Amino acid sequence: MNCLFVIARFSVILCNVYLSGTSGYWLCLTILSNAGVYVTFTGSQINLAGISVERYLKVVHHTWAKKKLRDWMIYSAIVFAWISGIGITAATIIPTTAIVNGVCYSVTFFSSTAARKAYALWDFISFYVIILLIFIFCYGRILMAVRRQASVMAAHSAGGLNTAQDQSNKIQTSVIKTMILVSGLYAVTAAPAFIYSIYYNFHPELTIDENVLYVLLSIAYIYTCTNPFIYATKFEPVKRVLLGLIPCKITLPPANVNNA
Repeated sequence: MNCLFVIARFSVILCNVYLSGTSGYWLCLTILSNAGVYVTFTGSQINLAGISVERYLKVVHHTWAKKKLRDWMIYSAIVFAWISGIGITAATIIPTTAIVNGVCYSVTFFSSTAARKAYALWDFISFYVIILLIFIFCYGRILMAVRRQASVMAAHSAGGLNTAQDQSNKIQTSVIKTMILVSGLYAVTAAPAFIYSIYYNFHPELTIDENVLYVLLSIAYIYTCTNPFIYATKFEPVKRVLLGLIPCKITLPPANVNNA
């Protein structure tokens, strides 16, 4: 969906449309302002945080989650993520977007310099610091719960102590790798775009370089694209579930008794 909005925006830009009147304003607001890109990106960030919280509840508070966590709650959280993305984007873009000499400028016209700086700080804290803290907290608690369960299993394994200990080490290693990759990759890929945004909004006299901005946003999208593959390759429970979903299995043909 995000890619479709990007394609639509550049298609309109290549047409070199002179914006004027009501139709020009709505074209600026919906397509050229990157509203669709902001909606999907913001919604995906909130969604990833929600997924981390869900995994935390199911692992750390398994009994409570089994009794209280219902499908409608998960669906409501998904809907909330995307509605929040729409609401945040609308509240950000509509007041700060305008057409000047037939050209669309978005997230540019703030009411004051203080408002611009406040927006930059709020965006950085909400979608970088808090999201990263959620990842660290949730996966840190999951790691502690897995270690505790592994210790209990090892203590109750009299004859197979070494096997239980090996299994415990594998589980801990899998969780640690997943936690480090998820948190570290987000911290590394999202930081450049947020730092650039803060720098630009604290120095409004500068002209934003769209080429640099798109490169930094592309780096930030790396996390969203690679997150599912991290769990599929590094997290053993997810890997086992995915392997179980593969419909084709290799089977050997039966032996021909007549030829034997």
